[in-house]
Amino acid sequence: MREVAFIKQNKEKWLNFEKAIFGKTLKNPDELASLYIQLVNDLSYAQTYYPKSKTILYLNNLAVKAFQKIYKTKRQDTNRFVYFWKTEVPLIVYEYRRYVLYAFILFLGFVAIGALSAAYDDSFVRLILGDGYVNETLENIEAGDPVAVYKSGSNWGSFIGITINNIIVGINAFVLGTLGGLGTAYYMLHNGIMIGAFQYFFYKEDVLWESVRGIWIHGSMEIFAIVIESAAGLILGASILFPKTYSRMRSFKMGFKNGVKILISTFPFTIAAGFLEGYVTRYSNTMPNWLSVGIILLTLSVISYYYLIYPFILNKKIKKIDATI
Repeated sequence: MREVAFIKQNKEKWLNFEKAIFGKTLKNPDELASLYIQLVNDLSYAQTYYPKSKTILYLNNLAVKAFQKIYKTKRQDTNRFVYFWKTEVPLIVYEYRRYVLYAFILFLGFVAIGALSAAYDDSFVRLILGDGYVNETLENIEAGDPVAVYKSGSNWGSFIGITINNIIVGINAFVLGTLGGLGTAYYMLHNGIMIGAFQYFFYKEDVLWESVRGIWIHGSMEIFAIVIESAAGLILGASILFPKTYSRMRSFKMGFKNGVKILISTFPFTIAAGFLEGYVTRYSNTMPNWLSVGIILLTLSVISYYYLIYPFILNKKIKKIDATI
């Protein structure tokens, strides 16, 4: 069967299924499950006979949304909070995994630009970080404590202030996605260049290791979360620019809804990073190397697993379920 005939034959069924999934009037779970089976069969057929077709992307997206809706509808006894973190967010992250990749590539590129700029322009670090911060840090380095700036203020005061600030940063990175993603990209540029210049500054002063074992105790989760929040902003921007088969308004609503869920999912990590910065980082120069490195690796592993590994494991599990239907 030609692809055009295949689409024409099933178009009405797919549109009805879209209405059942995204519409306000939901079908009963059994009927949804029946439609879902048909959709999976159509997806398998398209993957076999039209492997390079955009129809596959459309059906796969619809299948993921359908699974989420059916799973949520059938499992009314499941704790909504648990479902959100364990299933809903990871599936959304998997669906938009390309944007997570784009966010990391862009951010690392901007970090490299910041480091290279600082390496070739002695005034760049002061331009980016400010004379006050640079002068204070130079004094701290001379005194033998490069990250002494993190010891200022009380534990709880620093924790609350830092956490609120980082949450605001994440929200800004997401909201700026309404500018077609360009606002988010600019925000990433600003933060990436700052981090690159910041770390090169410590390298130039021969205290890179001291800065790494201190700053990245909280920075692993903090910076990683900012990248994920930026990915959410890129998703929002793409929903405006590339509505695919949906109306632009529906695409925007979907992008906004999914982006907000990803944004919210970063808050626990942001709070954890704020706690570490307020209560742990200040003791980095007195704790043994194995402890500071262990904290860095643990925090990085936890957040990396949740956003980069678990979504693929969950998606693979869903495919196995589909195969048994």
